[in-house]
Amino acid sequence: MTGNESVLFRSLVEKADRKFAKVRDLPAHGRDRCDAYFRKVFKVYTKLWRFQQENRATLVEAGLKRWEIGEIASRIGQLYYQQYLRTSETRFLLESFVFYEAILKREYFKGCYGNLDLALKELRFLARFLVVCLFLNRVELVEHLSDLLKARVEECRKKFEDRHFKEWKRVVQEIVRFLKADAACMDARPLRYHEHAAPDLSFGHLSNFQLGKALKLQDALLTSYHPNEVKFTELTLDTFRMLQCLEWKPSESFFQTHSLELCENGVSGDLTAAASRVNLVDDGLDSALPAGPRKAVLYRPSVTNLIAVIATICEELPADGIFLLYISAPGKVNQSPTSSPCVNSFRHVKVGRQAVDYFSKSGPVSQTSTANCHKDNHSHSHPMNKRIEDTKDYLGGFLWLGPRGRGLNNLYPGDIIPFTRRPLFLIIDSDNSDAFKAIHGAERGEAAALLLSPGKSTFLASSAIDSTHDGSQFTFFLTSPLQAFCQLVGLCAASIDVDMYSRAENIFSSLLSQWETILCTSDCLDHVWVRVLGDPFLRQLILRFIFCRSALSLFVLSHNNSQCLPTCLPRLPDRLSPSSAIIQSSIHRLANSLRAVSYFTFTNIVNHVPSGSTFELSEIQEVG
Repeated sequence: MTGNESVLFRSLVEKADRKFAKVRDLPAHGRDRCDAYFRKVFKVYTKLWRFQQENRATLVEAGLKRWEIGEIASRIGQLYYQQYLRTSETRFLLESFVFYEAILKREYFKGCYGNLDLALKELRFLARFLVVCLFLNRVELVEHLSDLLKARVEECRKKFEDRHFKEWKRVVQEIVRFLKADAACMDARPLRYHEHAAPDLSFGHLSNFQLGKALKLQDALLTSYHPNEVKFTELTLDTFRMLQCLEWKPSESFFQTHSLELCENGVSGDLTAAASRVNLVDDGLDSALPAGPRKAVLYRPSVTNLIAVIATICEELPADGIFLLYISAPGKVNQSPTSSPCVNSFRHVKVGRQAVDYFSKSGPVSQTSTANCHKDNHSHSHPMNKRIEDTKDYLGGFLWLGPRGRGLNNLYPGDIIPFTRRPLFLIIDSDNSDAFKAIHGAERGEAAALLLSPGKSTFLASSAIDSTHDGSQFTFFLTSPLQAFCQLVGLCAASIDVDMYSRAENIFSSLLSQWETILCTSDCLDHVWVRVLGDPFLRQLILRFIFCRSALSLFVLSHNNSQCLPTCLPRLPDRLSPSSAIIQSSIHRLANSLRAVSYFTFTNIVNHVPSGSTFELSEIQEVG
């Protein structure tokens, strides 16, 4: 290239590349510090993008290649996607889609197969665009991109050495497996929280709501580890579902005024209109919706990394905020926790000349007391024996966050307890979730809300469902409850008669609305739940938990089997327990609409319509 325009363009590209490299390596968590970096890099890319548009003819004449324009647009799409993951604001996802879609439509990377580096750039672009389309539920475009990615990988394998594309073969296999596992949700209602689904919860409607003490979900940390779990790139199926249920579905007015004209198949206009919106600071907010929580996803973190991220989030948590921690991982009950390397290494901490036991609930205890305990080690009533039992609670069971057999990969309940100095909403999805009951009552400042999964999953056709290949049943209930209910009774939501499924959706919405009223007006609701009811995302998770617990408790294959039932701490009101008439009538009505009543055991169906209910008398039956 020659001329002042070419020199300035190259200078802008180099500057943009340097700043992009910095934000690409930033952690997924953190607040103001990371926002400042993103503002700077967006400012540079705004200037670069507009400059190449205004001087396109001169730059092309001087040697600008089409793939270079595509590379700039792809970087902007990446920045928007990264900011979406951090902020939950779907506007960033839509902007990312606009840039990626234009690259595909205009074929900016066409004809690059003779160059290995450029071929890899196109593959990375296709993979990133595919993830964006998954989040936007663009089914047809997802299938098209999946086929295109597979074809491009095959072309590259024939053109170049196979060793460069072994990892890409794995990526293609991952997306095929991911799409197969997520097929139940692809054509169903979006997982995001719809603005019309959030009722008006003014403080006057909440009998137990204490003004000034309400908490808002400000941050969420999601992580998942299972050997051979369903994933695409670094996004597992479980975290993919949880991510979406913690954000708002954009309002219709937002789509009309903010986005380009997006057709059903994903075809949009050009990048000219989008260029004026390459910024991060002020515009594009959906004024019809409140801000969503900030989210961070950790893919197979080490335990030390996970704890460090939790510490950072808790340190930066606003005064009125609550932190949601979601962990999906296998676990194990440790039969001899006191002989565990973790217990021996961290049980006593030297302070001056004495070793102090920091696991005692009653406070630090010197090693002198420990020595005295050995003189009477047969006395089970000795206080030190009680403290040892407390330690067993904290360290007796754990989750695996990595390959088994290495203590460094074990996450114990005691690792989480220090962070209960701030409000915590903890979701554990594991076959050893019961171990984390030890947190309840051991908090260090704020009582935590715990939703714990069943020890094992239950299905009508158990041989056809595998949590490793289909995602967790508990997470499925929390994110797509009606589809999970269908899966429980052996039905596929996508193959059910449209009218039947529509009736089931209406019944499901009405029963959740009724349960919500009961929950919000209960006189015996624990203070922990009272404080979070004002947040729509947490309220939705609580209601879906009640639905999950009720469905599994009444299901014939898991009826009265505690190992197959989820648990919450503190307890929720008895009126919303699976044995109550209101709950059983609701589940009966839903099961009846799907012709699945025979798969449940009902003992307490009401024969009257509760006050304020939308139930129809003809749909409620007396069961002996």
